[in-house]
Amino acid sequence: MVINTNIAAQTSSDNLQMSSNALSKSLARLSSGSKIINPSDDAAGLAVASRLDAQVRRIAAANNNVGNAISFTQTQDGYLKKMAKAFDRMSELAILSQDTTKTDADRALYNTEFGQLSAYITDAATRDFNGVALFTNTALNVTTDSDGNTFAMNGIDMTAAAYTNATTATIDTATNAGLALTAVKNAITTLSQDRATIGAYQSRLNFTSEQLTISKENLTAASSRIQDVDVAEESTQYARQNILVQSGTAMLAQANQMPQSVLKLLQ
Repeated sequence: MVINTNIAAQTSSDNLQMSSNALSKSLARLSSGSKIINPSDDAAGLAVASRLDAQVRRIAAANNNVGNAISFTQTQDGYLKKMAKAFDRMSELAILSQDTTKTDADRALYNTEFGQLSAYITDAATRDFNGVALFTNTALNVTTDSDGNTFAMNGIDMTAAAYTNATTATIDTATNAGLALTAVKNAITTLSQDRATIGAYQSRLNFTSEQLTISKENLTAASSRIQDVDVAEESTQYARQNILVQSGTAMLAQANQMPQSVLKLLQ
């Protein structure tokens, strides 16, 4: 028996230290909700999860861009819907102005309303959405994914001849009313086509937004499987390590008292 070196105490101390470290790590995982406390816990997993988290954030940003684009097209269509009603009334006035029982004085009254509706359409065509022109011949590139890919959303050009011919027409005479009617009918046809184009863009944007939402959910789940702690499993490990720490502490106390038995030999 020796007293300078207590192998049993050293072994108990080493085991207690390992159990204490494991208990501390388990406690940290439970308190943080993450099973990767240090990069050394899962170096490759941490790298993958970091990339997934960054991609999730980019997808969220892209979905936000798509949402704004949807709002943009909805605002466009809101104006076009009112313009369509204005053109409908203008075509009605053009027909009324061709009535042979009407005098030029009567047509002048019709022309006044026709001119005001034209002015309304011209003014509405200059509106913007957050500083971006609603009606222009310039295409807008909408972000569709986390890699920054885009698709071109062609603009609605209210300065096209089909519109300007109608808004600059007059119905102050029967002849002019006939010409105005043709121009307004062409404008109505063009506007209906433009609204259909906007509807197609909205449909695509809605599907794109749904796809981005699903991708975000799936990538978030993948990152969670790598990083998030399984509370049930970790609670079991915590209880196990807690018992080992308590028993290790008790055994270390016993091991430290073993050299005292040498005193009996000296009595």
